Amino acid sequence: MGKFETSRNSKTSKASQRKSDSPQLIRLNKYLSECGIASRRHADELITEGSVSVNGRKIFELGLRIDPTADKVTVRGKPVQAQTQKVYILFNKPKNVVTSMNDPLDRPTVADYFKRLPARVFPVGRLDWDTEGMILLTNDGEFAQKVNHPSEEIWKTYLAKVSGQPSQEQLEKLRRGISIIGGKVAAKQVERIRKGTSDKYDWIKISISEGKNHQVRKMFEKIGFDVIKLQRVGIGRLRMPSSLKRGEYLFLTPMGIDKIFQKDPLPSNINSGPAPASNINKLKSAKGLNTKKKSSHKKQGPKKRNGPKSLKAASRDLASRRQS
Repeated sequence: MGKFETSRNSKTSKASQRKSDSPQLIRLNKYLSECGIASRRHADELITEGSVSVNGRKIFELGLRIDPTADKVTVRGKPVQAQTQKVYILFNKPKNVVTSMNDPLDRPTVADYFKRLPARVFPVGRLDWDTEGMILLTNDGEFAQKVNHPSEEIWKTYLAKVSGQPSQEQLEKLRRGISIIGGKVAAKQVERIRKGTSDKYDWIKISISEGKNHQVRKMFEKIGFDVIKLQRVGIGRLRMPSSLKRGEYLFLTPMGIDKIFQKDPLPSNINSGPAPASNINKLKSAKGLNTKKKSSHKKQGPKKRNGPKSLKAASRDLASRRQS
């Protein structure tokens, strides 16, 4: 049985301290992330709630280092195994689905749509329960960390249906910056996109990079409007294909992965739906999957789409870009 150590143990011997510097020891949250269990942030949550065990002992301490070659790690009793092939997925999340792989309230989750996927994946970031649209899933912890890191300032673009019709000055206020609970935020891009003739609502396209909790809804609330409907349609320059229905997903090619990190978004046309993304491999859909009915929510099973032959190439391409 392997030995593991924590940097918080003040009584560690000199020999143990030398071992803690060994390159084969890595933080437990990083190991869980690399194995496709969860992002590092979610891995920390799993640890603090007591869902992770090392060599049969429950771990609650963050910062723990383990030896992946010797220590046996389990999450909720299931052994953790290293992933060999990296997977990058674009998923069109329906409304009223939790962006999590499990839910204590037994509500529908994104995990319900990936039960037959050979690789174990987790969501990159989150979308609110009542927000639909584009979300990424992967088993690559470093990729997820990079996408979520504030220093990358990755743009997330939304279409918001708001009550009433904001004036141009009010939209400019969003661009200049406003204070909400959590700090000051500003829209990278905001513009009115007409859809229909009603004077009771407007459609607004807005891009942000901060990613605070309920940020878009709070921004519009600050200028006096409620968000009736919210859909994420872009991350970086990656766009949701108009052909991708709610509950369906696609595997990203290397070109699609690159576009996530490009900061100048492409224009989209609300009248014809989100513009098709040429960087996504267009795949044939297979027979739909049946998912279990949870609580009182009834949903359709997703259509599984086969991955491209270039998944390994995508992994190599992402790795080479990091090194450069």
